[in-house]
Amino acid sequence: MHNLEPPYAHNDVKPGNVLLSHRKGKCPLAILMDFGSARPARMQIRSRSEALHLQEWASEHCSAPFRAPELWDCPSDADIDERTDIWSLGCTLFAIMYGVSPFEYALGESGGSLQLAIINAQIKWPAGPKQPYPEEFHHFVTWMLQPQPALRPCIDDIIYHVDKLVTKFSQ
Repeated sequence: MHNLEPPYAHNDVKPGNVLLSHRKGKCPLAILMDFGSARPARMQIRSRSEALHLQEWASEHCSAPFRAPELWDCPSDADIDERTDIWSLGCTLFAIMYGVSPFEYALGESGGSLQLAIINAQIKWPAGPKQPYPEEFHHFVTWMLQPQPALRPCIDDIIYHVDKLVTKFSQ
Protein backbone atom coordinates (compact mmCIF):
# COMPACT_ATOMS: atom_id res chain seq x y z
CA MET A 1 0.00 0.00 0.00
CA HIS A 2 2.76 2.43 0.89
CA ASN A 3 4.57 1.82 -2.39
CA LEU A 4 1.53 2.32 -4.62
CA GLU A 5 1.19 5.45 -6.71
CA PRO A 6 -0.34 7.28 -4.99
CA PRO A 7 0.57 5.64 -1.66
CA TYR A 8 -2.27 4.54 0.60
CA ALA A 9 -2.36 4.38 4.38
CA HIS A 10 -4.33 1.78 6.30
CA ASN A 11 -5.04 4.26 9.15
CA ASP A 12 -6.08 1.64 11.69
CA VAL A 13 -3.12 -0.69 12.20
CA LYS A 14 -3.68 -2.36 15.58
CA PRO A 15 -3.48 -5.91 16.99
CA GLY A 16 -7.17 -6.52 16.28
CA ASN A 17 -6.54 -5.91 12.58
CA VAL A 18 -3.61 -8.32 12.30
CA LEU A 19 -4.32 -11.99 11.67
CA LEU A 20 -1.46 -14.35 12.54
CA SER A 21 -1.35 -17.59 10.61
CA HIS A 22 0.91 -20.26 12.05
CA ARG A 23 2.65 -22.30 9.38
CA LYS A 24 4.26 -25.57 10.35
CA GLY A 25 8.04 -25.18 10.49
CA LYS A 26 7.99 -21.52 9.42
CA CYS A 27 7.65 -18.09 10.99
CA PRO A 28 4.06 -16.97 11.52
CA LEU A 29 2.54 -15.02 8.66
CA ALA A 30 0.94 -11.69 9.61
CA ILE A 31 -1.98 -10.56 7.48
CA LEU A 32 -3.31 -7.02 7.76
CA MET A 33 -7.11 -6.87 7.66
CA ASP A 34 -9.98 -4.34 7.73
CA PHE A 35 -9.21 -1.74 5.11
CA GLY A 36 -12.32 0.35 5.86
CA SER A 37 -10.19 3.33 6.93
CA ALA A 38 -7.69 3.11 4.06
CA ARG A 39 -7.28 6.19 1.88
CA PRO A 40 -4.57 8.03 -0.04
CA ALA A 41 -1.79 8.61 2.47
CA ARG A 42 -0.40 11.94 1.38
CA MET A 43 -2.25 15.13 2.05
CA GLN A 44 -1.22 18.72 2.42
CA ILE A 45 -2.78 20.55 5.32
CA ARG A 46 -2.65 24.30 4.74
CA SER A 47 -5.26 25.75 7.10
CA ARG A 48 -6.62 25.33 10.58
CA SER A 49 -9.95 24.11 9.20
CA GLU A 50 -8.18 21.39 7.15
CA ALA A 51 -6.23 20.36 10.25
CA LEU A 52 -9.41 20.16 12.35
CA HIS A 53 -11.17 18.21 9.61
CA LEU A 54 -8.33 15.65 9.56
CA GLN A 55 -8.38 15.36 13.36
CA GLU A 56 -12.14 14.79 13.31
CA TRP A 57 -11.78 12.15 10.60
CA ALA A 58 -9.01 10.44 12.58
CA SER A 59 -11.08 10.40 15.77
CA GLU A 60 -13.78 8.49 13.88
CA HIS A 61 -11.54 6.10 11.90
CA CYS A 62 -8.29 5.54 13.84
CA SER A 63 -8.12 3.67 17.16
CA ALA A 64 -6.96 6.15 19.80
CA PRO A 65 -4.12 4.12 21.45
CA PHE A 66 -2.54 3.51 18.02
CA ARG A 67 -3.15 6.92 16.39
CA ALA A 68 -0.10 8.94 15.32
CA PRO A 69 0.58 12.27 17.09
CA GLU A 70 -0.01 14.30 13.93
CA LEU A 71 -3.54 12.90 13.76
CA TRP A 72 -4.24 14.02 17.35
CA ASP A 73 -2.87 17.54 16.99
CA CYS A 74 -2.40 18.37 13.34
CA PRO A 75 -0.50 21.57 12.58
CA SER A 76 -2.16 24.08 10.24
CA ASP A 77 0.74 23.66 7.81
CA ALA A 78 1.68 19.99 7.58
CA ASP A 79 2.38 17.26 5.07
CA ILE A 80 0.78 14.03 6.24
CA ASP A 81 1.94 10.78 4.71
CA GLU A 82 2.00 7.00 5.08
CA ARG A 83 4.29 7.19 8.10
CA THR A 84 1.16 7.50 10.25
CA ASP A 85 0.93 3.72 9.70
CA ILE A 86 4.54 3.27 10.86
CA TRP A 87 3.61 4.89 14.19
CA SER A 88 0.62 2.55 14.48
CA LEU A 89 2.82 -0.43 13.59
CA GLY A 90 5.24 0.52 16.39
CA CYS A 91 2.33 0.70 18.85
CA THR A 92 1.04 -2.63 17.54
CA LEU A 93 4.40 -4.37 17.98
CA PHE A 94 4.64 -3.00 21.53
CA ALA A 95 1.10 -4.28 22.23
CA ILE A 96 1.94 -7.72 20.82
CA MET A 97 5.04 -7.81 23.03
CA TYR A 98 3.44 -6.55 26.26
CA GLY A 99 -0.32 -6.90 25.87
CA VAL A 100 -1.10 -3.16 25.96
CA SER A 101 -0.28 -0.16 23.77
CA PRO A 102 2.74 1.92 24.86
CA PHE A 103 0.57 4.84 25.97
CA GLU A 104 -2.45 3.26 27.66
CA TYR A 105 -0.74 3.55 31.05
CA ALA A 106 -1.74 7.23 30.93
CA LEU A 107 -5.42 6.25 31.22
CA GLY A 108 -4.74 4.74 34.65
CA GLU A 109 -2.81 7.69 36.03
CA SER A 110 -4.52 10.44 37.96
CA GLY A 111 -4.83 13.32 35.53
CA GLY A 112 -3.28 11.17 32.81
CA SER A 113 -4.08 11.83 29.18
CA LEU A 114 -3.67 9.32 26.35
CA GLN A 115 -3.46 12.19 23.86
CA LEU A 116 -0.67 13.98 25.75
CA ALA A 117 1.28 10.75 26.24
CA ILE A 118 1.10 10.08 22.49
CA ILE A 119 1.87 13.64 21.35
CA ASN A 120 4.92 13.70 23.63
CA ALA A 121 5.88 10.09 22.80
CA GLN A 122 6.08 9.22 26.49
CA ILE A 123 6.63 5.49 26.07
CA LYS A 124 6.45 3.51 29.28
CA TRP A 125 8.35 0.24 28.97
CA PRO A 126 7.37 -2.45 31.48
CA ALA A 127 9.74 -2.52 34.42
CA GLY A 128 11.46 -5.64 35.58
CA PRO A 129 14.88 -7.10 36.12
CA LYS A 130 14.64 -9.44 33.15
CA GLN A 131 13.11 -8.13 29.96
CA PRO A 132 11.60 -10.86 27.77
CA TYR A 133 12.79 -9.19 24.54
CA PRO A 134 16.25 -8.18 23.33
CA GLU A 135 17.18 -4.51 23.54
CA GLU A 136 17.27 -4.40 19.72
CA PHE A 137 13.48 -4.90 19.73
CA HIS A 138 13.02 -1.91 22.05
CA HIS A 139 15.22 0.24 19.80
CA PHE A 140 13.25 -0.91 16.74
CA VAL A 141 9.88 -0.02 18.28
CA THR A 142 11.19 3.29 19.65
CA TRP A 143 12.46 4.17 16.16
CA MET A 144 8.94 3.71 14.77
CA LEU A 145 7.49 5.81 17.60
CA GLN A 146 9.35 8.96 16.59
CA PRO A 147 6.88 11.80 17.29
CA GLN A 148 8.17 13.92 14.39
CA PRO A 149 6.75 12.33 11.22
CA ALA A 150 9.63 13.52 9.02
CA LEU A 151 12.09 11.59 11.22
CA ARG A 152 10.00 8.41 11.33
CA PRO A 153 11.19 5.57 9.08
CA CYS A 154 9.35 4.56 5.93
CA ILE A 155 8.12 1.03 5.20
CA ASP A 156 11.21 0.11 3.15
CA ASP A 157 13.41 0.98 6.17
CA ILE A 158 11.21 -1.20 8.37
CA ILE A 159 11.39 -4.16 6.00
CA TYR A 160 15.19 -3.87 5.80
CA HIS A 161 15.55 -3.83 9.60
CA VAL A 162 13.07 -6.68 10.11
CA ASP A 163 15.18 -8.79 7.73
CA LYS A 164 18.30 -7.92 9.76
CA LEU A 165 16.57 -8.80 13.06
CA VAL A 166 15.20 -12.07 11.70
CA THR A 167 18.65 -13.03 10.41
CA LYS A 168 20.32 -12.12 13.70
CA PHE A 169 17.85 -13.90 15.99
CA SER A 170 17.22 -16.97 13.84
CA GLN A 171 20.85 -18.12 13.99
